[in-house]
Amino acid sequence: MAKDMTLLWGSGSPFCWRVMIALEEKNLKGYNQKRLYFEKKEHKSKEVMDINPRGQLPTFKHGDMIVNESLAICFYLESQFKSQGNKLIPDGAAEQSLMYQRLFEGFTLSQKMLDFTYYKWVVPEEERHESAQKRNKEALIAELKLWEGYLDKAHCCMAGKTFTLADVAVFPSVAILFQYGLCEEHYPKLAAYYKSLKDRPSIKATWPLIWLDVPTEDVLKDV
Repeated sequence: MAKDMTLLWGSGSPFCWRVMIALEEKNLKGYNQKRLYFEKKEHKSKEVMDINPRGQLPTFKHGDMIVNESLAICFYLESQFKSQGNKLIPDGAAEQSLMYQRLFEGFTLSQKMLDFTYYKWVVPEEERHESAQKRNKEALIAELKLWEGYLDKAHCCMAGKTFTLADVAVFPSVAILFQYGLCEEHYPKLAAYYKSLKDRPSIKATWPLIWLDVPTEDVLKDV
């Protein structure tokens, strides 16, 4: 089953990581995988472009089927292997609605995080504006406060008491926040969520290799 699957991925990408978590949660072991290096532009190689014309990772094949976009892959895995591994979409309407809501809100969290953390890396120095970065910081703080308010001490996960696709989608972004030095005292509920799931088998088994020998950065220490 999993031997018919191939995943091309890059370490440190939250989008690649969520697919690897989903594969672990569905107990799909032994799939073919190849780590590519963003810094070497390997995501723009012919190998990737032939199956993903946007030159993005992750990209995934199951037999003759190609599935690109990380959430599309996660939904595909849950749909095709419902009875295998852990169930990632709850049955109840209330639980499902919250799960979908948090999952898709994760796009906004990721974007605001990237807008702030990558500003200096992607915007040439002569084009940078302090006011723009200030707006990015304020937007990220507002977003983080929103997520802090979503979390309930009685629930360990984003959409209630059980681990769902919302966690598969959002946890990698939360982990990156703390890897970049987000202050736990400023966001205690997000910190508790991060700590409660970081040793979950599917997450621990797929922890970004690029982080293993790299100390936590301080990009977000003042956020």
